[in-house]
Amino acid sequence: MMKLRHMLLLSVASLALAGCGEREQTAGQGGAKKSDAKAWQGAQATSYAVPGWKAGDKDSWEAQMRTRTQQGQNEYTRAAATTGAAKP
Repeated sequence: MMKLRHMLLLSVASLALAGCGEREQTAGQGGAKKSDAKAWQGAQATSYAVPGWKAGDKDSWEAQMRTRTQQGQNEYTRAAATTGAAKP
């Protein structure tokens, strides 16, 4: 009976340790490595592009990102728009 417990404990411990191993993960597994495109080069679908933005133009992309950030994430402009709308 004691030998059975030791064998069971040993097998459970070996299974637990086997689950802790880490396999190597590389980008080249199963195919060619894909490199990222520059953000300002644009998406394939033009339906997602904002009017006035020119694909491939870095300066236009940076200006669009600044505008988007100021409109949606600037607390000063958001608070002013909220308080201005609340006044009768």
